[in-house]
Amino acid sequence: MSLIDLLTGSAGNQVASEAENKFGISKNQVIALLAVAAPLVISYLRKKSQESSNEAEALNNALDKDHDGSILNDPSQATARQQEGGSILDHVFGGQKASVENQLSQNTGISMDKIGPILAMLAPLIMGYIGKEKQSNGVTSGGGLGDLLGGILGNAQNQAQAHSSNPLNDILGSVLGGGQQQSSGNPLNDILGSVLGGGSQQQQSQGGLGGLLGSILGGK
Repeated sequence: MSLIDLLTGSAGNQVASEAENKFGISKNQVIALLAVAAPLVISYLRKKSQESSNEAEALNNALDKDHDGSILNDPSQATARQQEGGSILDHVFGGQKASVENQLSQNTGISMDKIGPILAMLAPLIMGYIGKEKQSNGVTSGGGLGDLLGGILGNAQNQAQAHSSNPLNDILGSVLGGGQQQSSGNPLNDILGSVLGGGSQQQQSQGGLGGLLGSILGGK
């Protein structure tokens, strides 16, 4: 299951519908937020696991214990696990959480009072996806997580490049289009490229989503 499948599949859509009903935010805005938040969370976790073996093992244990991927078959868990999702985001983003939420709010049009709770609903879904991929790829220790997470991001970018007609692009274009300065014409690929450090300095200096992700990830 690719990251694109998570964003466009039934699990992502069901959680987006639940968030729409709960918070009064359009489903497309929630899907766009998931499309930005998922690679961002994965990138942060990858960086943490590469920089610290203790972080890698802690993540490995958390995935084994709490994120086996069952949430993908029962997305209704996302609402019940919202408090847990908030704790996940506190750990992933640390002191940058408020800045991340502020920038995501500006780029998706979701108000600051709702961006945090919605992200907290999405976090267990993202972690469940990572946990399922961990099982599928036979990763049994923290040492293999950096490569696994990097592979998820790389495959998603390749898929976005190969399928420019992906319906997710229409959603992202409509929700994020006003803030994006990239010129590829493929909003999803622009997001993934920025997360992976593919954005040029010119793109980053122009602000928008590319600047957000470039600055958050240390100017990569």
